[in-house]
This record gives sequence, structure tokens and C-alpha cells, in this order.
Amino acid sequence: MEADLTIVGLGPGGAGTMTVAALELLKRAPRVIIRTGKHPAVEELGKIGVRFSTLDRFYEQFSDFGEVYEHITSAVMEEARAGPVVYAVPGHPLVGEESVAKLIVSAERAGLSYKILPAMSFLDPVLAVLRIDISDGLKIIDGMGLIEGAGRPECLPDPMVANLVMQVYSPMVASEVKLSLMDFYPDEYRVTVIRAAGIPGEERKEEIPLFELDRLNWVDHLTCIYIPPHHDTKVMVSRFSLDRLVDILDGLRDINGCPWDKEQTHFTLKKYLLEETYEVLDAIDEGNMYKVCEELGDLLLQIAFHAQIARECGFFDMNDVVASISEKLVRRHPHVFGATTARTSAEVSANWEEIKKGELEEKGETRQSLLDGIPQSMPALMKADKIQRKAAKVGFDWPDYSGALDKVTEETAEIKQAITEDNPGRVQDEIGDLLFASVNLARLLKVNPEEALIMAVRKFTERFKYMESLAAQTRSNLKEMDLNALDRLWEEAKNRLNSKKT
Repeated sequence: MEADLTIVGLGPGGAGTMTVAALELLKRAPRVIIRTGKHPAVEELGKIGVRFSTLDRFYEQFSDFGEVYEHITSAVMEEARAGPVVYAVPGHPLVGEESVAKLIVSAERAGLSYKILPAMSFLDPVLAVLRIDISDGLKIIDGMGLIEGAGRPECLPDPMVANLVMQVYSPMVASEVKLSLMDFYPDEYRVTVIRAAGIPGEERKEEIPLFELDRLNWVDHLTCIYIPPHHDTKVMVSRFSLDRLVDILDGLRDINGCPWDKEQTHFTLKKYLLEETYEVLDAIDEGNMYKVCEELGDLLLQIAFHAQIARECGFFDMNDVVASISEKLVRRHPHVFGATTARTSAEVSANWEEIKKGELEEKGETRQSLLDGIPQSMPALMKADKIQRKAAKVGFDWPDYSGALDKVTEETAEIKQAITEDNPGRVQDEIGDLLFASVNLARLLKVNPEEALIMAVRKFTERFKYMESLAAQTRSNLKEMDLNALDRLWEEAKNRLNSKKT
């Protein structure tokens, strides 16, 4: 049965590097789309009678490669829906071909059948030119990903192993790649630039210092850059790597390390983990991004500290922590990384709950109650909100806020009754009910109770400190004032602060 979409590799050079199967398919296929005509095999295909169209128009219309690949994907999918089509790309379809990766996801979501016809990749002739053994490791990086990847680990080089930067399309791209690589390597570090590997008469190789990378005028779409391993840790440490932080903690916990750090355990560090979390929240509320960055670093230290202690005990390390959350994010977002669809946040949440349920079953864990799994150490207001939201999922909830508001009034009356009975135990119980009812009211009004109380505390603190400053101006002592005088001072502080804000 013929597939709706057949993806073919054109190999790294002329038609001679293509497989016989790919060549025969292209000859007989009635509809062939080639990603770009800028490939050594394309002209030869035309000469032997292969009829095709290219998608070079998108490279001319859009400057952003992300947009280019989105339009390429849409164009090929439109053709595939109309009938079987062959899509041909340079090299191997699964080596550095972002359009193919997008097409596979789109075809699976659309229910279209597809198959991939492999080919020799650009890597084979490049290795022959370099004459290297890659058994010790080789990381392949997309040049545009390195420039535009926003620090994503998969887009960055690993100086401890050899790296090959592909798709260095032009001297301009080479210049941007150079600047990015200088974050990881010395300016004078020797790299090898290879052009048209495996193409007789056009192949070129030159070893140069990194800072001269943008001085080569022969760089084009057939160019890649080889960077040998760099083991000088004083230079190779990346701005984005956690290795340095882990190494520092390892030194602090070493036999000759810091006495305080060596004494810490998971339990002694709990309070610091909590404190650093709240300091991050304070920095966010202040809107000070420099402070947010600093506080996030302090919080990251706590995470790395716990991972270090666990590693010493043989349980897990920082790599396991990162790998675990990475796998979980991919697993819980099948609508992004898989074939599942989710058009709204509600659909995402529903998928999320089903996935979590499956994860628990795989671990052999069962939850007897809908309310199981809520952390016992969670702050009371947050915990109350979480419990109410879970209960609401089965319909145990007020239709709107009015019922919850009546409940707050009811609980207030019950507190008054408990006070008249002079029953301290019942007073505490009824105050707890009032707080719980207030959280319910906040939830139904779409107000975060924790944030609301934090704001109220901050507002009270600001006004009280202003009262103190007003009293100091008249050399008065708050302790010596009666309640009426304090109330007048409070109102003055409130009015002055409000007028400043308006």
C-alpha cells in the first residue's frame, strides 16, 4: 500500500551518493517536492527526467527559519492530503532536518501514513575528510539552533567531546556561530571548516583559529565546522552547565571542605529550602529581575545541595534530577511532544490527570481518596485551597460565590456564639471553619488566598511603619497613646499612603 507521504534522502552530494531505491522512486513518482534546489543532486535529477518542484520560495519570503519550516510543513501536508507525494531532503531525512521532524508530528496528528527512505548523511563524507574515530563521542549541533536556541542544552556545544556544527549557511551565519562558540572556547582555539565534503572537485577543508571563522569568503550551505574536544576545565565550563555548581558542592562536602557544609543533612536543609523559596517570591513581587536572578540561584543551590547529599548516599545525583523532570515534562505534554491534541487549558488539565494516574499505576501506587497526594507540609491556606479544588471536581461545590459568602457570615455568627459560651476549644474550631470558608469564597471569586493574605500583611506592615514615622516626627511614643489616638494615627497613615499611590 502506497503511503500518503514518502520522505526521501538525497544524500550529501550528487546523485551518485543516493541509494538505488531512492533514485528509482523519484523517477517514477508523479508528485515530487524537494525542500531546496540548492543541492548537488538536484540538477542531475532534472537531467534524468525527474519532475519536481522546490520550496525555495519560503526561504526568500521569510528571514526566520522557524517560519520557513512551518510554511514548508504546511505546504507538504496540503499536498499529502491531496494524494501520495514524495518529499526529498538533502542528506539523511532524520539527520538535522527540522522540516522532517515537524512533518512526522503533523502526519501522525492528521492520521496520514508516511514512510522514510534513508540515505547517506552529510556526516559520512565529513568523517572521511576529518579521518577521525567518533567512538569517544560527537555532538552534532544545528548552526541556527546555536544562534537562536536561547540557551537550550541540545543547542549548545559540549566542550568535553568533539562537536560538529552543521548548516552554517553563509559567512553571516558563520559570524554569529563564532560569537556563540566563544562563550565556550578560547578565541584562538583551532577548529576545522569543511565545505562540500564528498563532492569531487568542490571539497575543501581548512583549520583556523576560532576568531577567524567569519573571515572565510567561501562558506555556503554545504559548510560545517568541526571542534575537537577541549579538556581545559578552566576554560570549558559553560555558562549554562550545572557541572561547576556540582563540583563546588562536592568540594565543600569533601574531607577538606567546609565544616558547616559537611554537617548538613536533608532535614537540616529543609528550613533553608523554604526560606529561599519565599525570598524568590519576594523578589518577584518587587519586580526586581536582578534580585530574582540572584534568589533563583540561591534556590538552585538548595536543590543541588540535596542532590549532592543523595549522591553521597548512593541514591541519585543532579543528572538524575534533571533527567527525571525532563522526562516528566515530555511525558505530561503529549499535545506538544506527541500525537495527542489539546486545544484548551481544560483539556491539558484533563490529560495531565490521566497521565498522572497512569504513572501511579506503573509505580504500583493507589490512592483511595481524591484528596490523597496533597503534601502534609503545605501551608494551611494553600492546602485548604487545594483540597477544595479537588472536591469541586466531583461537583461538591457551591454553584457560585454567594453560597460561600453566606457560609462566611454563618461561621462568623458561630464564633460569636462560641465566645459567649466561654469555650476556648470551640472558639478555635469555629475560627478554623471561618478561615476555611474564607478560602472557599476566595477560590470562587478567583482570588488566590495565600497571595491575598500576603498583600494584606504587607499593607498592614506598610501602614504601621508609617504610623511609627508619624509618631517619631512629633516625638511621640506609640506605647503611651490610647486606642483613639492610635486609630487617628492609623487613619492618617492610611490616607497619606493612599494619596501617594494615586
